[in-house]
Amino acid sequence: MFRTALRNVLAHKARLLMTVLAVMLGVAFVSGTLVFTSTISNAYQASSRKGFDNVDVAIQRSDNTHSTPGVRSGLDQKLLDKAAHLPGASSATGTVSGFTAIADKSGKLIGNGTTSGSNYFPGPGGTDARYPMRDGTAPKGPHEFALDAHSADRADYKVGDTVRISVDGPVREQKLTGIFTTDDGAVTAGGTLALFDTASAQKLFAAPGEFSEIDIKAAPGTSQTSLKDAVAKVLPKQGATATTGRELADEQAKSIAETTGGMKNVLLAFAGIALFVGVFIIANTFTMLVAQRTKELALMRAVGASRRQITRSVLIEALVVGTVAGATGLLAGVGIGAGLRALMDATGAKAPEGPLVVSPSTILISVLVGTVVTVLAAWLPGRRAAKIPPVAAMNSVHASATTKSLVVRNTIGALLAGAGTATVLVATGISDDKASKATMAIGMTLVLIGVFVLTPLLSRPLIALAAPVLRLFGISGVLARQNAVRNPRRTAATASALMIGLMLITGMTVVASSTQQAIDKMAASSLKADYMVTMASRTPLSPDIANKLASTDEVTASSPLRNSPAQIGTDTKYLTGVNGKDFDKLTQLDFTEGALGTLNGNRALVDNTTAKEKGWHTGSRLPVTFEDGKQGTLTIGGIYKSNEVIRGIVLDNTTLAPHQKHATDTQVLVKTKHGATAEAKDALADALGKNPAITIQDKKDVSDNISMVITLLLNVLYGLLAMTVIVAVLGVINTLAMSVFERSQEIGMLRAIGLDRRGIKQMVRLESLVISLFGGVLGIGLGVFFAWAAGELIKAMPQLPTYETILPWGRIGVFLTVAALVGVLAALWPARRAAKLNMLQAIKAE
Repeated sequence: MFRTALRNVLAHKARLLMTVLAVMLGVAFVSGTLVFTSTISNAYQASSRKGFDNVDVAIQRSDNTHSTPGVRSGLDQKLLDKAAHLPGASSATGTVSGFTAIADKSGKLIGNGTTSGSNYFPGPGGTDARYPMRDGTAPKGPHEFALDAHSADRADYKVGDTVRISVDGPVREQKLTGIFTTDDGAVTAGGTLALFDTASAQKLFAAPGEFSEIDIKAAPGTSQTSLKDAVAKVLPKQGATATTGRELADEQAKSIAETTGGMKNVLLAFAGIALFVGVFIIANTFTMLVAQRTKELALMRAVGASRRQITRSVLIEALVVGTVAGATGLLAGVGIGAGLRALMDATGAKAPEGPLVVSPSTILISVLVGTVVTVLAAWLPGRRAAKIPPVAAMNSVHASATTKSLVVRNTIGALLAGAGTATVLVATGISDDKASKATMAIGMTLVLIGVFVLTPLLSRPLIALAAPVLRLFGISGVLARQNAVRNPRRTAATASALMIGLMLITGMTVVASSTQQAIDKMAASSLKADYMVTMASRTPLSPDIANKLASTDEVTASSPLRNSPAQIGTDTKYLTGVNGKDFDKLTQLDFTEGALGTLNGNRALVDNTTAKEKGWHTGSRLPVTFEDGKQGTLTIGGIYKSNEVIRGIVLDNTTLAPHQKHATDTQVLVKTKHGATAEAKDALADALGKNPAITIQDKKDVSDNISMVITLLLNVLYGLLAMTVIVAVLGVINTLAMSVFERSQEIGMLRAIGLDRRGIKQMVRLESLVISLFGGVLGIGLGVFFAWAAGELIKAMPQLPTYETILPWGRIGVFLTVAALVGVLAALWPARRAAKLNMLQAIKAE
């Protein structure tokens, strides 16, 4: 039986080729994902480990240093000196860092990653070993700085150039005194790093005399653990913690693994979808092969082969096909992994250098996935073949499913689809978030399974709708329709592959389009301001920006939005400070209680989510401990619906500012004399010195940014789901090719009675088109239904109260066109093959 199975594989190489390709594509996606994510993760982890080579113990700010009012880090020169003179310490380095935007010669921001600044900390020899200078010297004054070699080369900067930079908003012109090399992973990944002398960096990023971190190098013979114990004795009582370099490296490696792990899971999910679609092709292929070899299998049963042996022979064929597909998929996946790495570098999203990683687990998983998926998909056809009685098989009694089996199948399918639809409708009315999501998931699963089971039944009426159009093509169209419904199970299995892909694409598109419109409504409806001014990196703005904008002739009203941590009761909340005098001219809040009124003194506004959570109402008095530790009381004057721009507790900046030592703004809202015009935008940009680190956006810009993010996400999803459509194309080709082989005698007879080669080609093409459109209509219909169901849950979320399900008819039309195109392309080879059949040989074919 084993030799027989191998001979069958070799005898049906062409018919099994599409199955091998379908499985290979899915496996290639899996192995390519594993290779790519392993390579990136390994490169970043190696880079991060190297970055901690000179750090045995690090003293860092506590997590709550910035969020707890009145708490300081205590990382000052005094602590640095204590750390440097500890027993077992070789040296101590004080580090201070923060956002730093560097403009190129055309005024645009350099870098597509982290744009940061830090301090150059000379050691005993007068140099900083972390940053060896390639050209020039280290910075020594407030107007000097050094730049990493990657960024300097990218912008064509040389030592002595004057460079425009920005740290917190205002433009600064600094002299480039040095260009240094670094192993910093963020820099090799496309970011920038600027260095200042320590005193200048402290003024820019912290406060005079304060550090962000103190790194200690252990003396020879001192372990990191023992040094950490010694450091713990000199730490301030609050605001600072000590961590070993090994712990920091492990923590960063874990963070990198989690980041790449999330990306890997998303990619593997789509690989799984492609493999799931491949299951339909495999099952269809083996079902057709078994049907074509019925008499052969019956003869084997007659000469003594058992049912188990028949099933085993089919599974051995599947095992061989799966092993070949798994091995070739692995090789293709290695190429995909290398290609993705090269594509990542070409698009500017660079990762640290490192070797291509093909782990033993990747090899094992790829081969196992290929074989297991193929064998499982072939098991049901093999089992069905073994159940056919020899005498019945020889007389082809088995050829069509019995009425009873079809009735049972359709009844089960109808029950599952009905129960799933009812469950989905019930889920839309459940108020509990977790329960509604779980119920919705169960309902969607039941609907999907029900539609799968019902697909053969649905094929006849849906394909019948195309009959009037098909008649326009004469006898070829009539025959195409009859062929498409001749074997409903086969048609259903072929169409289901395409249905899954289009269902996912349509559902995601509808949800994304609806979400985009909801966010646009929220952003636009809450603002009267013409412009929103922010840092390009979304880091805090200097108050100087708001002051410059307020003094510009074009501006009629403006307000900075300023965040400050405060203690309210036992909770830490962020207060949002605004210009109370102009706030009503810049915003249009939807109040559920109270009104905007005059915003000054201790009067505050609260968003409805926070108010509901805390049980607050208009007139409620809130005891508050401000950022500087001083206490006061706020009175709620109004409760508004939160939105994308304004949320939390809002009060006048004149009340908040006295409690802030270092005030910074998140954004500035601006209203101009003549509205949002190109001239007004240019006037604002000129007032800010055409700063590349600052973005000035009107409402359309905000909407375009939202659109860009959602469009980018959709394009990525379309690219990933394209694999599913490709596999579906292979499925249609495979089914048509094997169907042509099955109907060789019939095609020969049609040729003999007058149907020419053009008519044969047209018949096969129209059959392919009908099957593809059937799958497309089902997929789009299911996608719209699932998107509507998911939208009902999204609509109930407080973050998106403006959500409404929107059908993007243009894109849905494109998806239907894609389904038709799949049918046309898939039929090219089978139609040509059918037309080339020799008439007399085809008539004699078994």
